[in-house]
Amino acid sequence: MFRRTEPTDCTIRWEGRDIPARAGESLAVALLAAGVAAFRQTPVTGAERGPLCLMGACFDCLVELDGQQNVQACLAPVRPGMVAAMQRGARHFDLAEDAA
Repeated sequence: MFRRTEPTDCTIRWEGRDIPARAGESLAVALLAAGVAAFRQTPVTGAERGPLCLMGACFDCLVELDGQQNVQACLAPVRPGMVAAMQRGARHFDLAEDAA
């Protein structure tokens, strides 16, 4: 589907596996180049979604990044060692935790 034209210079973790990437490219680009198509599951049906616009407008590329939910992968620059996972359903929101 996608092919890299330049060599990678770092590694990130996606769903427990190492993914080669280039520091500074978007997380979405790194995942697509590694063959990852599904970035999240919808809250209602659990259908898998992947990036559509790659510019922050559609929200189909939401992932969990370094423990933070609802991060747009198309807007998140790759940093060596970052850990990302599929966003499964709606974001967990704890009112008591967020009020503290």
